Amino acid sequence: MSKEINTQMIINASPSEVWSALTNFEKYPDWNPFILHIEGDAKEGKRIKISIKPPDGKVMTFKPKILKLEPNKELRWLGSVMFKGLFDGEHSFELIDNNDGTTTFIHAECFSGIFVRRFNIDNTKIGFELMNEELKRLVETSVQT
Repeated sequence: MSKEINTQMIINASPSEVWSALTNFEKYPDWNPFILHIEGDAKEGKRIKISIKPPDGKVMTFKPKILKLEPNKELRWLGSVMFKGLFDGEHSFELIDNNDGTTTFIHAECFSGIFVRRFNIDNTKIGFELMNEELKRLVETSVQT
């Protein structure tokens, strides 16, 4: 069994401008209402430490492994609760160049594992949407100045 969240929006900026904000992990506490903190060496095959807080939820910390990091295009990681197979989440950010000065930002996650059916994804989806809106605001504001 699996559950998926898939959100997307158009950001009025180039993929490189969106990527720059998205991968500036040190600044996440300043703008990101969902992913509160990321630390570590962001390279394929490496583990990073992430703290998230869904709306009306508790702060949760994970140490996912980066599966893909393609600058200006995609960042994808896989996290597990305790060990793989119980509750896993493959989280992704994808940037699509619309060739008109805008970027389609896709923010998604596929949850799987034994305990996935007990997990309500509604608050997490709201957290994704809040993050997306703040990323859009941050990038579009910095492009205009």
